[in-house]
Amino acid sequence: MDRSNFYSLLKSLPKAELHLHEEAVLGSRTIKELYKKSHNEDMTDEQYSALFSYENLEGFLESFMAIQRYFTQVSDLAYIVDDVKDYIKENNIIHLETFFSPTSLLKKGFDFSESIKIITEGFKKIEDELGCTIRVIVDVSRSFGLENAQHNLDLVLKENNPMVIGIGLGGSETFGPARDFATVFQKAKEAGLHRVVHAGETELSWSMKDSINLLSAERIGHGISAVYDNDFVKELAQSHFPLEVCPTSNVFTKKYVKSFADHPVKKLYDAGVFVTINTDDPVFFKVSLIDEYWNIYSSLGFTLEDIKILVKNAFKAAFISEEMKDNYCKKVDLAWDAWFESHPDVKKE
Repeated sequence: MDRSNFYSLLKSLPKAELHLHEEAVLGSRTIKELYKKSHNEDMTDEQYSALFSYENLEGFLESFMAIQRYFTQVSDLAYIVDDVKDYIKENNIIHLETFFSPTSLLKKGFDFSESIKIITEGFKKIEDELGCTIRVIVDVSRSFGLENAQHNLDLVLKENNPMVIGIGLGGSETFGPARDFATVFQKAKEAGLHRVVHAGETELSWSMKDSINLLSAERIGHGISAVYDNDFVKELAQSHFPLEVCPTSNVFTKKYVKSFADHPVKKLYDAGVFVTINTDDPVFFKVSLIDEYWNIYSSLGFTLEDIKILVKNAFKAAFISEEMKDNYCKKVDLAWDAWFESHPDVKKE
């Protein structure tokens, strides 16, 4: 299938995305406006370009936190809501689970309750307008240590916002190994919160194993280093444990993947691992969810049928009811059949 038809097909399909940092959907106009508000001067083209120039994960994280510094008052968080809405519409996403990273904002004096209120009330309006569902996972952040992570969890529990469904552990797994945060995640589990962990992005399978065994992770973000541990790949496949794979992100961070053609997601998929496709940080990596599906289809040997399975996998791995999963997957099948019926000359290949 050529690119034009592929994008038309994928745009018609309802989709879910499970690994998306909401600050990383901010458009260039929004970033420049926030910069001007915080610096009282225009951002130059050179400064904007430098913001998105990095050689590894640590460089990316520095840029991510730089953008967070542009938020100078809690009301600025409304910008996130507007750009998330645009991203959802452009990619026909009907279920989104997105990370909110509060630590840097809290250190600036932002009130957690007010911050979450702005985000979730904005998301509720998007739900009502677009007929989608949005849920928030708060990143307790390994980058600032155990005490900070516990503080973030305490704030989540105190707030008890129904749209906040769990906690995540983001940041550099090299400098914040999952095992250090076991007590935080155990308390989250006892409180009934969902748990996800970035692992297998820059460290080998031990990091993923610790996340599952010590933190009771229900999904792993990235997880690509599993490909170097055949026994673990078999375990993942047998347990049907979901991975939130973000192919272009892995190319940019350059740890295990030097070019897109080298990405191991097809090997994991062919081995029976429960793979979902995500963008991680669309603006930072210049990729949308539909782009990501095209990339793996055009470069990694996924068939159209594989693509449909992956689209449905995202719903099956979501933190929603079985009834919702079934309904969403049926919508995918209906949209798929409808598109091919309206394009009788296009082959399903």
